[in-house]
Amino acid sequence: MVTTNAPAPTVRKASSTRPATRRPPRAGKYTRRAVLYVVLAILGIAFAIPMIWMISASLKPETEVLAVPPTFIPSTPLWNNYVDAANTVLPFFWNSVKLAFLNVVFLLFFASLAGYGFARLEFRGKKVAFASLLSTAMIPGIVYLVPQYIMYRQIGWIDTHYPLWIPRVLTPVFGTFLLRQAFRVIPRELEEAAKIDGASTFAIYWRIMLPQVKPALAAVGVMTFMDSWNDLFGPLIFLNSQELQTLPMALALFQGEYFTQTNLMMAAATISVVPPLVLFAVAQKYFVQGITMTGLRG
Repeated sequence: MVTTNAPAPTVRKASSTRPATRRPPRAGKYTRRAVLYVVLAILGIAFAIPMIWMISASLKPETEVLAVPPTFIPSTPLWNNYVDAANTVLPFFWNSVKLAFLNVVFLLFFASLAGYGFARLEFRGKKVAFASLLSTAMIPGIVYLVPQYIMYRQIGWIDTHYPLWIPRVLTPVFGTFLLRQAFRVIPRELEEAAKIDGASTFAIYWRIMLPQVKPALAAVGVMTFMDSWNDLFGPLIFLNSQELQTLPMALALFQGEYFTQTNLMMAAATISVVPPLVLFAVAQKYFVQGITMTGLRG
């Protein structure tokens, strides 16, 4: 009779490893975040106080604006201050709108053309031309102000709006740089497919490439609008007639030799900040995307 011995039962040893326990987040992380939020809140309040004071002063009578101690809440809001200020600055407001529109539209066109050429087209001396264009941004405008004024006087541009937009849109250094960076991110397969379909170079630029860089266009457009809207030096140098002046120059109308209408000046200043705030609120998403897009590739 054959007997078989059953295998001895195996005894598993207890595993020495324990399931990983999730460590609680470090307290220092929350401390750093709290400090960051506190700093941002302080900076936000510091930037908001002048705006709050401006709006508050625009609703006060003149005697209450500079009262001591100062108050942020008007005793009796005077909404007529905005009516009086608007009646004074409205012509200058439309001059600023006109110049901002011309600057934005034409600068976007020329900057996008130049940016597309530097990003996609191959021609002799491209790198030298682009480096030369960027080098002009390092020359302070005050250096060539006198010859610029003499040239404008010789061609009859003094006391016209031409010096405030034509030179700016024909030399869009910063806009060209940003849009060149945006065009370089787009895959070349889109252009190649359009070329196979028989599209011309301008058609590829206008119909294929330009819609792909809308965020970058929005970013350049917002910065161009702000540059034109806040321009005080240009109108001060090149404009003589009061009817051609822009909104920043119009604020000086409320300041006389012996008396300053501070409440009306603040009302006009409040009116002047509304268009930039509305524009940035509408284009904020595209503005951030555009700045991000232009930094993806060197």
